[in-house]
Amino acid sequence: MKLFERSSGILLHPTSLPGKYGIGTFGDEARAWIDFLAASAQKLWQILPLGPTGFGHSPYQCFSAFAGNALLIDLEALVTMELLDADALHVSQEFDSYRVNYDEVIEHKTALLKQAFESFDPQKISDWDAFEANNAFWLEDYALFMALREHFGGTSWLNWDERVRKRHAQTLQEYRQRLAQAISYEKFIQYLFFTQYAALKAYANDKGIEIIGDIPIYVSLESADIWSNQNLFLLSSTGHPTHVAGVPPDYFSATGQRWGNPLFNWQAMDQDGFLWWLERIDSALRLYDFVRIDHFRGFEAYWSIASHEETAINGTWVSAPGKALFDAIKKRFDTLPIIAEDLGVITPEVEALRDAFGLPGMKILQFAFEGDATNGYLPHNVIKNCIYYTGTHDNNTVVGWYYGEECSQKAKQHALEYLKAEEHSIHWDFIRAVFGSVADVAIVPLQDLFGFGSDARMNTPGTTLGNWEWRYEAHMLSQELQHQLLHVTRLYGR
Repeated sequence: MKLFERSSGILLHPTSLPGKYGIGTFGDEARAWIDFLAASAQKLWQILPLGPTGFGHSPYQCFSAFAGNALLIDLEALVTMELLDADALHVSQEFDSYRVNYDEVIEHKTALLKQAFESFDPQKISDWDAFEANNAFWLEDYALFMALREHFGGTSWLNWDERVRKRHAQTLQEYRQRLAQAISYEKFIQYLFFTQYAALKAYANDKGIEIIGDIPIYVSLESADIWSNQNLFLLSSTGHPTHVAGVPPDYFSATGQRWGNPLFNWQAMDQDGFLWWLERIDSALRLYDFVRIDHFRGFEAYWSIASHEETAINGTWVSAPGKALFDAIKKRFDTLPIIAEDLGVITPEVEALRDAFGLPGMKILQFAFEGDATNGYLPHNVIKNCIYYTGTHDNNTVVGWYYGEECSQKAKQHALEYLKAEEHSIHWDFIRAVFGSVADVAIVPLQDLFGFGSDARMNTPGTTLGNWEWRYEAHMLSQELQHQLLHVTRLYGR
């Protein structure tokens, strides 16, 4: 079954939306963004994971694989709900319009959300019981986890009292009573997040815009998922990982990448029919129209690194039960609206797993200009069943790439010659190339649409500072840009 019709869209994480409270939200600015997409004939809005972020504010290292990020909640909607007075939203400090200052935003927003919680009564909310029931698989454990985390001073759950760390039933029940107010607050936050997001998604779908979401394959050690399901991960008796995830040494890194995420206990997952994964996919498909799964190759085989190793050099490849997992997913869901992130060194076995379930993979034009005419990322080698990007959140912008050190003189010359490009319009030459290809879907990060340089980059892999902060201002979505995007979209039949 064909997943996509010929179409195009823009990659933009909601945190990058404009607004006066320091970070993008699900409010009016998000609707104005959707209006821009619709007016320029785009059909897809791709976003990054929406979970509550931890260290480094990375959406790929969250406190939960199921919960939502409180920072995306629209505060002005809380005035409409009569949970806040309009005066409470008066911003005493000026937030940066171009970068998210997470420390400032968290302090400001948390204070207002806690103020709103004081006026909240779930008994007056008609859909409260349905919300709890629809999210029963994860909500109770997540709310308790976050309340405990605050109670223990924000420390790792590995350092909590042993009976809490090991989830002794009586001890947890005592803490549920003791921390009842904090638990209720966490549920309140999730209710706001999911109701606001659902309204925004309905608005997008009504405008003909579908949303591509994102699932990281692994979860953070500091997550409710691992604390609540310790048997499903490779952990020692103290809860510490015995083996962690990463990728082996390659052309880009002599020591590989040691991500540090605990690995799955696939044997235990297989025994219960992959329930945790089925619930995770189910949750994602209620949020998104399509789901991109990051590091898809880890479902065929994963790089296992003993936790005491400081680098990824001494890891080993271990087979994963990807076919059994996706058979279970396919059995539960009528369709598989899943995109496989299959970048990097991909083996025939990984390709076979992807193709067995008809999943589209990914291609990136920035990777096309090293090598020769056989490079698989060049437009003339791209297949229909794929998503073709100028770049992703992990890449530099096109302009930043072209003028930066990562683009060799050979690649620069190849790009200019192949695309018949001009330096001053290199970003539009890239956009035309992916839009004009046979790929079913063409996706462009908003930064490339603007033609911004490296200072607008969303993430630099292997670094922890300055990522996930970029924002744009509303006036940048000009009519001229809209008409230009509309023209290219129609020109190439997207």
